[in-house]
Amino acid sequence: MSEYEIGRARRSRRAYTFDEVSVVPSRRTRNATDVSLDWQIDAYRFDAPLMAAPTDSVVSPESAATLADLGVLAVLNIEGLWSRYSDAQPYLDEIVALPDEAATPRMQQIYAQPIDPDLVTDRIAKLRASGRIVAVAVSPSRAAEFGPLIAGATDLLVIRGTTVSAQHVAADGEPLNLRSFIGDLDVPVIVGGCANYQSALHLMRTGAAGVLVGFGGGAAHRTANVLGVRVPMATAVAEVAEARRDYLDESGGRYVHVLADGSMGRSGHMVRALACGADAVVVGSALARGTDSPGRGMHWGPEAVHPTLPRGQRVRLGTAGTLAEIVQGPSHTADGTMNLAGAIRKAVSTAGYTDLKEFQRVEVILGD
Repeated sequence: MSEYEIGRARRSRRAYTFDEVSVVPSRRTRNATDVSLDWQIDAYRFDAPLMAAPTDSVVSPESAATLADLGVLAVLNIEGLWSRYSDAQPYLDEIVALPDEAATPRMQQIYAQPIDPDLVTDRIAKLRASGRIVAVAVSPSRAAEFGPLIAGATDLLVIRGTTVSAQHVAADGEPLNLRSFIGDLDVPVIVGGCANYQSALHLMRTGAAGVLVGFGGGAAHRTANVLGVRVPMATAVAEVAEARRDYLDESGGRYVHVLADGSMGRSGHMVRALACGADAVVVGSALARGTDSPGRGMHWGPEAVHPTLPRGQRVRLGTAGTLAEIVQGPSHTADGTMNLAGAIRKAVSTAGYTDLKEFQRVEVILGD
């Protein structure tokens, strides 16, 4: 792989964003009605290759049910408002109404309320009672604390952080060893983020069912400004897809799903992520534009409410339509913010394929 000289003391590889790659149709096209967007992780099948980002602006107990019925993997953040307050609606309404200059400090105060384990149990039990697939998310720093509490009651567990390593080492406590942690849980685990081949391979070796590529968020994420950390997503997804292939051989046939997580505000970005090798994409800002989303056009992630070092912010996106219209259409705009599943299906059929695994073989090119 080519390297470029930044200066005498530093060389670097070139990496690419989704905006720099494009899908190239082949000699064959197909009818969109012949395309299947189904994907499966462990025993759980979904109608669209979309995972709703586990943020309070996107997934509430109510919107989780709506999204699940639309074929989306909906993931509830158990460190969010619904695990801190028995009646979270007044605090959600307040966050939505806050002026921009007051949003971050007030949100830090609201999220300072301790998590109530009884509320965590109650929220999960109510999701379970609906008969839908139950998926919840926890941060790496609290996985050991809440993992045993939630694992037996959920179908899927997501461990999502800015950067997640196979072993987190801390001088002031026991390290979180993901291999042993995941091995002790009787539930499939999706873990990330990661950004390159080697880190992805280490996460796959922990026994994870899926890995998240990227650092989460896009519109509301400011990690690059605060930490100087950023990942060009097209290159990152392609590298992790390569790690998936090598791990498939190494493990004797164990397939780990790759989920692109970040920099995908529009359906065209999602198509490119799938073309680069992702099995599914994590959607935040696009769903936050739902008139029936918890944020009602406002969007923020867990990184926006860190008590000492926020790496995100609440952003005003506006609304585009209902969650059903955003996921399944019909679309009333031509900007890639509605009918996400329809756009992906049309792209796959235009390239001549009938399913997502085939579509991962599509030609992509670099260009403005």
